[in-house]
Amino acid sequence: MLDRDTAIHLVAGGVAGTAGAIVTCPLEVVKTRLQSSSSGFHPPPLSKEFTSGHPTCKGSPTPEQRRRLCTGYPRYSSHFVALSHFGVSTSPPDPSRHAPGIYQCLRYIIKHEGARGLFKGLGPNLIGVAPSRAIYFCAYSKSKVAFNAILPPDTPIVHVFSASCAGFTACTLTNPIWFIKTRLQLDHRSQKVTAIECMRRIYRHSGILGFYKGIVASYVGISETVIHFVIYEAVKAWLATHRSRVSQTDDRKTFRDFIEFMAAGSFSKTIASSIAYPHEVARTRLREEGTKYRTFWQTLNTVWLEEGPKGLYRGLGTQLIRQIPNTAIIMATYEAVVYVLTRHFRPVTVTTTSTDVTSEFYNEAKAKRQLA
Repeated sequence: MLDRDTAIHLVAGGVAGTAGAIVTCPLEVVKTRLQSSSSGFHPPPLSKEFTSGHPTCKGSPTPEQRRRLCTGYPRYSSHFVALSHFGVSTSPPDPSRHAPGIYQCLRYIIKHEGARGLFKGLGPNLIGVAPSRAIYFCAYSKSKVAFNAILPPDTPIVHVFSASCAGFTACTLTNPIWFIKTRLQLDHRSQKVTAIECMRRIYRHSGILGFYKGIVASYVGISETVIHFVIYEAVKAWLATHRSRVSQTDDRKTFRDFIEFMAAGSFSKTIASSIAYPHEVARTRLREEGTKYRTFWQTLNTVWLEEGPKGLYRGLGTQLIRQIPNTAIIMATYEAVVYVLTRHFRPVTVTTTSTDVTSEFYNEAKAKRQLA
């Protein structure tokens, strides 16, 4: 029975992750570019001929760049002129300037790269969803068994340690997939670069170790998972206590339960992301091609010195906006798939013991899916 439940939750997690990745991919592309130093929408400081109030085209190196500048968005022409999309400058972004909003970023990508530009990196993302969830799930289960043997069983400390071990294992084994995804999302050219070409270029320049740039930032990002887990469990416990006061007899899952789980997941994820967000900026910049960023702490220090605290939180607004539909889609899809598969494979499970087991596994698996 447990093996069947495991398979059901693995399938549900994979389907949910896939649905969320597809729908929110455009926002993730914008977020990744905002985080970067050379491919974002925030411009570096402009030269005098562009800040005099009369931007011209003569400073752009090529006719194609001049054409794009003059026929682009008039309102943002001075903002985009020095973007390294055009190879004009690789200076750090000017924190005093504001990048265009999400809508302008999306329109800009569509105009210069086509609608397909909004889905760059989706292939590796979809490929990585299933194995990352499977690895995380298995590592969490094995770690929990081990920690239960040496610590008070099923306590929050066991869950935190298990989540940390699972995150470490999943990050280590799947980092190359996410590295390729980031490189593809940072590619601003209209010509489609395939994942295979990207892999060959990385291997040719840096070898196998090149696929693990930014891995330390990913390890630091495990703290986000731990923070998310602790807050999520606390909110869920509070909701369970509040619900018990209202109704102590009905244990069936209702639409209210789905809403509460989504709200708890979104709330905890928002706080965790806000606290641990700088590691994402550092990870993205470490994954850029041919930049000055070398190590995790050196990257954080460089961004802080050149761009100030705001530089460490570039793209946070887009990330939080993306998070809301992503969490809702993942949770709703996950619960729907679990419900359908459980009904299909176990249509007549009505005993009290079985219900208790299913409910316990349901809650535990949900927490793990939230962490993944």
